[in-house]
This record gives sequence, structure tokens and C-alpha cells, in this order.
Amino acid sequence: MPKRGSFFGAIAVAALLVLATGHAALGDGAGGSTSSAGAGALAPTAGCGRTPTLASGTHTIQSGGKSRSFILRTPDNYNNTTPYRLIFGFHWRGGTAADVDSGGTSGYPWSFYGLRQMSNNGAIFVAPQGIGNGWANSGNEDVTLVDDLIGRIEADLCVDTSQRFALGFSYGGGMSYSLACSRATVFRAVAVYAGAQLSGCGDGTQPIAYMGLHGIGDSVLDISQGRSLRDRFVRNNGCTAQNPPEPGPGSRTHTTTAYSGCRAGYPVVWAAFDNGHMPGPVDGTYTESGITTWTKGEVWRFFSQFGTTRPPDPTPTPTPTVTPTPGTGAIRGAGSGRCLDVSGVSQANGAQVQIWDCNGQANQRWTTTGAGELRVYGNKCLDVANQGTANGALVQIWDCNGQNNQKWRLNTDGTITAVGASKCLDVPGNATANGVKLAIWTCNGAANQRWTRT
Repeated sequence: MPKRGSFFGAIAVAALLVLATGHAALGDGAGGSTSSAGAGALAPTAGCGRTPTLASGTHTIQSGGKSRSFILRTPDNYNNTTPYRLIFGFHWRGGTAADVDSGGTSGYPWSFYGLRQMSNNGAIFVAPQGIGNGWANSGNEDVTLVDDLIGRIEADLCVDTSQRFALGFSYGGGMSYSLACSRATVFRAVAVYAGAQLSGCGDGTQPIAYMGLHGIGDSVLDISQGRSLRDRFVRNNGCTAQNPPEPGPGSRTHTTTAYSGCRAGYPVVWAAFDNGHMPGPVDGTYTESGITTWTKGEVWRFFSQFGTTRPPDPTPTPTPTVTPTPGTGAIRGAGSGRCLDVSGVSQANGAQVQIWDCNGQANQRWTTTGAGELRVYGNKCLDVANQGTANGALVQIWDCNGQNNQKWRLNTDGTITAVGASKCLDVPGNATANGVKLAIWTCNGAANQRWTRT
């Protein structure tokens, strides 16, 4: 197994401290521009056909004004005309790149979470070293390091640019999640073992193939945090929302669920297991082993399913629309059974719109107009705050002004599209409780985005 035994308690304490302090030391996120190295169709990198200067071992690189180190592993039979997968492995809090590379006490069968063995000399692996043995990603420096490593490696080695992957455990899982958020067009897929949002999330609105693995008895990073990471990509990938089955306490088993309804090429898989904070659980026991764990096989199957081309960036399928007939009435959510409601019966500009028990009051009576507006109180319009276009932009009321952030398209499938953002009116998190504030989100046709006039 990973060489964690002597310092695992320190990892747990440190991780709990991070959570208790609200992630104060972890920076503001992983924003910034995407690397120029895209992840579209297979394209030969500059290193294809040239004699490499990079060899397996420890190297240094200048990134963000700092000297950073990483361990590289190339196939034993490396061929400079064969484009290889490029797989990043991130260590846990207090761990090291050497721990990821060596496989700890389990040795080679657990090197890079077991994927070196599973790849059978068919991939290039890189283990970066985190500052202070962690991935705080302060000022986006760790995402920048990954960008710089991709540039250096692909200038020297032959890489399939549509086959970049990242995985990591605990803090390393948080780093892999950060890349899923900010580098979704660079990486083909990520696997997050027992992760949480510890390294930021950047924009976090684009789809990427995503696998999450988490123990139901994790006392360091509760499984609810892993579910939250997963659910972002359930939504981004257009999957059908569900509560996937998880094994019960005492079962000593794992349950793997592939979500349905996801956009072609953007699957989401969730693997929950009856054990604690670890990347290598073994069914039938409460121990872990990098030699006999099931996780390496399932993650490898997830990564290796992808071909040498990446699906095109998804564009929303045109949804049939209807011309709204002027009229007044309540608008009821299909998922919640509650009505579109102006909070506090307020008529002030900026009052937020929420779901609430249908009651027929004036703050729930919406008029559709031929101009594409949804009016309430006669002179206030349903409005996307600050003309926002990003997922999660809140919805409010404002004086009607004819701008696109006040134009709405009623679709035959029950969704309501914000014209200016080309996103749908959405109840965040599939919530159903009174008082949940509404937002816009990439259209996916789920029940929390469908509405009916009453």
C-alpha cells in the first residue's frame, strides 16, 4: 500500500484542520486561462519522432518563479513514434511524488495508484511534488505547474493529446478535481479518490469524464463532500440526476454506478465502499492493499475506454419552442411541486426568486408577454442578475427594460431558457424545499428544470 502508515494520523489531523478553518489556507480557486495544449482529436506532439532528452526519474522545472520537482515514468519500450496516454498522479496531504511513484509497501503493483501495472507499459506517468507536501494551489500555482509540465513533456515525448488523465487521493483528489474544473478541455478524464474541494475549482462549468471513489465511513473527508464534487459533473455532463446505491455499514463491499443520460463521451461513475479514508480498499476486509484492491482495475477500465478522439465540445441540442400566449398564472416546478415565487412578496429591484408552496398570491402570478418576458406585479420582469451567463447566476426581479437577460423562451419539454445566457431556469441541487433560490444552468431536461403553467 502507499507508504502512509507512519504519518497517516498527521494527514488526518491536517485535513480536519483545513476543513475546520474553512479552507483559509487553500487559496481562492483554480482560475486562469486554459493551457494552449488542447484535448481534441489525436494530434502528434512536438516530441513525436524525436530522440527524447527526458528519461524516467526525478526532474525539476521552473514554474511560477519557483523550482518544482516531478517524477517521470516512461514505458520500458518507449517508441518515439507511438503517441502515449499521459497520466498525472497526485499525492495526498503529507505524501510525496516518490510515494505515488514507488507504490509504498505494495511496491510496483500500486505505483501511480496501480495504473502503471494496469497499463502494461502503455502510458507515460508523471507525479508532481506539491509545495509543503500539499496542493493548496495558491494563486493557481499548481494548475500552472501542470500546464508547464504538459508543455515540457509533450515537447520532448510523444503523447496522444486526446488521452490526458489525472487522479489522486485525498488532497491529491482535490487537485484532480481542480483540474476537472479548470482544465476540462485539456484532460480527457479524472478519478478522484476520497476528495473534497481543497484546491479550488476555477470556472467548473464544462463537461469532463469523471469518476469518484469514496468510503462511506470516511472520517477525514466525509463522503458528502465526495458526492458534492460528483454532482457538479453529473450536471455539467447532462447526466440524469439520481441518488446512486451505496453499500451499507458492515457489508465490506463496494458499489459502482454509471450514471445514465450523460452526453456521449462524458460519463460519470460513482464507486462507494464500506471503509474509511483510503484509496486502496479490499472487499471483505477493513484493510487496504495496493496489490489486491479493486480500485485500480475499475479506474483503469474507466480511463482506457476512451478512444483517440475527444467528442466535440457539447452544444445544446435545439429544443422546440412555443410562442408564449399572453396570459397570467402560476409556474410550478416539476421536480419540487412548488411555484415560482418572489421572496418575501417583495417588489424591490433585486428581490430574489425562489420556489415556495403554491398559494395564488400576486408574487406567484407571472404574465408571459409577446416580447418574451415573464412579468410579475405588472411592471417587474424575471431577470438574470447582472446579465450573468455562467452556471449558477441567480435569478431576481427588476424593472422591465427589454434587455436579453429578461427574455425567456418557453420550450415544449417544459424547460424555460434564459435567452441571453442560453441556459435553463434551474432549481439548484435538485432541491425541493421552500425558499430555495433559483439560478440558471446548462440545460439538461431534468425535473428541476421543467415547469408547468397552472
